[in-house]
Amino acid sequence: MNAPAPSNAMVPSSFDARSKWGQCIHPIRNQASCGSCWAFAGSEALSDRFCIASNKSVNKVLSPETLVECDKTDMGCQGGWLGNAWKFMESNGITTDSCEPYTSGTGKVGSCPSKCSDGSSMKLYKCKSGSVVEATSPSQIKAEIYQNGPMETGFTVYQDFMNYKSGVYHHVSGGMLGGHAVKMLGWGTENGVNYWLCANSWGPSWGENGFFKIKQGDCGIDQAVYACTPNVAAALEK
Repeated sequence: MNAPAPSNAMVPSSFDARSKWGQCIHPIRNQASCGSCWAFAGSEALSDRFCIASNKSVNKVLSPETLVECDKTDMGCQGGWLGNAWKFMESNGITTDSCEPYTSGTGKVGSCPSKCSDGSSMKLYKCKSGSVVEATSPSQIKAEIYQNGPMETGFTVYQDFMNYKSGVYHHVSGGMLGGHAVKMLGWGTENGVNYWLCANSWGPSWGENGFFKIKQGDCGIDQAVYACTPNVAAALEK
């Protein structure tokens, strides 16, 4: 893993990637009945970063299904390791959602395809070699998101998170349910509490239109946050 953007970069006290990059921050998705959050958050962050790095020339929704079916270092609908997913997106790459649509919502995982679902040839979108970064402090995370776009993070989900509707979540009560991965795209302060802004993959009817705020430092949300530099030049080749 490489070091993220220098943490001494000038970043604002609040930031929302949707305001800076508009349509490059793609819509909320729904993983349905499959533990594929790791694949959704990773493919979504890479989709956004391709659009940002290419100045909208590569504006594609990339395929979480490629990760679910083809990344054998992770466990499909049974979860995955964020670092492994980003290594796969660097070494192998993932195709577009239109080429390989999401079909694992029922919890069933198919075989890794060599062609698009319509039989056409598959184009893979990759991270630049050696460009995967892991940010492990709030200042590193902020600098990396502010300069290059959303990242993927994981955190521990407790029972009270399931009741989230709006505002800044922090764990108060209830047992641990497991780990969950989401796309992180900003930060700010609300009622004196510093938060991270994240996109969930439970559909747009959940939380704040599919998004949520979580207290910085809570539930391990900012312990290890991943992204990479997209290989725009290769993506633009015919």
